[in-house]
Amino acid sequence: MRNSILALLASALMLLGIAPRHAMAQGVERATDVLCLAPSATGLGMVIAKKDRKGFFQLGYSSITCLAANYTMELCITKDRPDGSGHHAFPSTHTAIAFNGATFLMRRYGWKVGVPAYLVASFVAWGRVHADRHDWWDVAGGAALGVGTAMIFTRPLSKSEKRRTLPELDEQ
Repeated sequence: MRNSILALLASALMLLGIAPRHAMAQGVERATDVLCLAPSATGLGMVIAKKDRKGFFQLGYSSITCLAANYTMELCITKDRPDGSGHHAFPSTHTAIAFNGATFLMRRYGWKVGVPAYLVASFVAWGRVHADRHDWWDVAGGAALGVGTAMIFTRPLSKSEKRRTLPELDEQ
């Protein structure tokens, strides 16, 4: 009787040790599903608030190009996910979207909004690896794709554009 109680307690402790790690990975995965959109959504909010027509189109072109290139690469490169759930792991779409938005914000509006956006994008990249959805090279490829497409299409605000938009963060 005593041995069976000890065995039951040991089993329960082992399950408790495994369950939180699994639950944490699921929580991180869900968080990355939402947070990957945060930099781009912030960029969209800023272009609307600042009435930045050029920025609107720059964000749109870079986002569309990023997604099109990402899905084309996923179709051409069949790499299994680490968790075995699919064959389209490279590049990481979540990471590409997050870094595309972060790079847009950094390049268009400066480091005060760019640095926090890059922190969010970095969490997304880490989270995708932590949740076992991607390997590190999948997220590195996604990040490179996101940064590259935003760099191609995004230009910093010119002085005349700054005058036409709402006050910059530096002036507050």
